[in-house]
Amino acid sequence: MLIDTHCHLDAAEFADDRQQVIARAAQAGVRGIVIPAVERANFSTVRDLAHSFQGGAYALGIHPMCVPRARDNDLAALDDQVRDALADPRLVAIGEIGLDFFVPELTSVPMRAKQELFYSAQLDLAQRYGLPVLLHVRRSQDAILKHLRRRPRIGGIAHAFNGSFQQAKQFIALGFALGMGGAMTFTRALQIRRLAEQVPLESLVLETDAPDIAPAWLGLPRSPGSARTADASESIRPRNEPSEVARIAQVLAELRDQSYVSILDVTSENARRVLPRLGMAATRAAATKTHPSPM
Repeated sequence: MLIDTHCHLDAAEFADDRQQVIARAAQAGVRGIVIPAVERANFSTVRDLAHSFQGGAYALGIHPMCVPRARDNDLAALDDQVRDALADPRLVAIGEIGLDFFVPELTSVPMRAKQELFYSAQLDLAQRYGLPVLLHVRRSQDAILKHLRRRPRIGGIAHAFNGSFQQAKQFIALGFALGMGGAMTFTRALQIRRLAEQVPLESLVLETDAPDIAPAWLGLPRSPGSARTADASESIRPRNEPSEVARIAQVLAELRDQSYVSILDVTSENARRVLPRLGMAATRAAATKTHPSPM
């Protein structure tokens, strides 16, 4: 069973054909799509969208790239929303949260401090409600890990992981799986491809980050973690879709010299392990267990 563990399906890029995108994903064999929120304004949007199709699931959180415009009471609103949604099996995580020390506007001392405040508060929330997290990790691996070590039982997914092998082992030791997506399909992405080959398969999950991080066959990727802040120039870049996770799985199979079926079986089981509530949403979507061929 194919699961796209990270897809911004609510993005404006899908406004004109969102239902067709969902249908193409289903045709490609995708039986679960996790839609993370990025700020207070889209909490209800991702929830409603996840409930609109079979296999939809969602996460609630405040993305580090949205922290500059976030208000302190947004954290209280998030707490309220999560508490009210605990009975909803389609809520599978707190996310997308984390730290971004790549974007220049986010690297000033005050902005780094605000990012860490929001990240730490959301980790506390995840721990309080017993939910895993979807992590945005960009040039911030060590800082992300520092906060996680203080809360060692949260777990979840390190989305679009691009750290060192040593850092990967530390995330895995803390109960995280590493998200593998479009970046892995580029032959020049040597570090990511080495991780895809060397990290135990039991610690990997599949993702697209659609509409971002388009795989190699679609052209140059968008910058990971745009948090839906794309400017007009990005509109000409290729749009990723959740259906592409099938071919991404094939690339992972080729890198590891393993069968496509084994990649699907293990990565979907990994996703359900690190996002336990996902089993309630995604497994119901698969009336029968099938192994579609990659697109």
